[in-house]
Amino acid sequence: MTTATPDPAPPSDATLRDTGLAAGGTGKVLLIACGALAREILHLKAVNSWAHLDLTCLPAILHNHPDRITDAVRTAVQKHRDRYDSVHVVYADCGTGGQLQAACAEMGVEMVAGPHCYAFFEGVATFAARDEITAFYLTDFLVRQFDAFVWRPLGLDRHPELREMYFAHYDRLVYQAQTDDPALTALARDHAARLGLAFERRMTGYGDLAERLGDWAARADARTGG
Repeated sequence: MTTATPDPAPPSDATLRDTGLAAGGTGKVLLIACGALAREILHLKAVNSWAHLDLTCLPAILHNHPDRITDAVRTAVQKHRDRYDSVHVVYADCGTGGQLQAACAEMGVEMVAGPHCYAFFEGVATFAARDEITAFYLTDFLVRQFDAFVWRPLGLDRHPELREMYFAHYDRLVYQAQTDDPALTALARDHAARLGLAFERRMTGYGDLAERLGDWAARADARTGG
């Protein structure tokens, strides 16, 4: 499990949220990812010397509009695939109702397995075995971007009384921590209090994300003799 601190100067959360990340590098393999995963992927690339993996990210705010994710991924694949030996999609299903998986199969590109990033950070099998239907999940990125992804979109900044309606069936907030950061833990605890939920922290690291990227990197090495 990889838990070290990410590189010191990653793209800003605001950029990753609203704009994403343009493709960069001279690698043979392209990762098309959600902006919410950019810091983790860039860190894995750095610590494992995966220079042959390039990264581009779609705006993380698409998660608030999952009906738009499949078309955005399809457009990105079509835009970039001609200059790469292979393209991989670093999204889970993410609320697309199987449409993203179907699109990736149609285009002949692989994607990360699982219902959403909460599952592959913890490990898809472990997450499924928990079968937690009353837990509200946050990752490092979502802890930092809580107001932009949860508080304001749900109108809780204007109508805090809606909290009881939205979260009546939840009993706790689970913070899946990718990094061991006391400040983020304190912030996540504060978010739980704002929602009126119990707080639980799980140190997940990068989970299945690291394993899947490692597999793709190894396969790329094998093809090129690296």
